[in-house]
Amino acid sequence: MQERINAMENEKVSVPVSEKYMLTIREASVYFNIGIKKMRRLAEDNAGRFAVFSGNRYLIIRTKFEKFVEECSAI
Repeated sequence: MQERINAMENEKVSVPVSEKYMLTIREASVYFNIGIKKMRRLAEDNAGRFAVFSGNRYLIIRTKFEKFVEECSAI
């Protein structure tokens, strides 16, 4: 029984990127087909709008970034 509990705790939860609320810079760059350097610069310049700084990394709020992209004529 204890082995089963340990196995369940060690399983890695996999959530598709399209269902995540927040994305890492790397996930967002792949998902939106934007370079990592450009995505990081966008996150740094727009912290609070669609990006948050958590610990030592930026996270992109996917739904807010989608709206940002729709409103922009160029990135």
